[in-house]
Amino acid sequence: MTQNQIGIVIADDHMVLRESLTALLQSQPDFQVLGSAANGEEAVQLVQEYKPRVLVLDLFMPGSDGFE
Repeated sequence: MTQNQIGIVIADDHMVLRESLTALLQSQPDFQVLGSAANGEEAVQLVQEYKPRVLVLDLFMPGSDGFE
């Protein structure tokens, strides 16, 4: 990732949505998708590991959701 790119983590329980958003965002030179998570626990791990500038978060996921 270059200094000018915005790091993003995507968290959503729908795989098709995660993959679609990743493809769309990766097509833009200013964005770098650092990881994607299927639930809240994975999202927390990715955010702690990568420290993204942006988190795209589904608020209603099974298990630990976006509100937690």
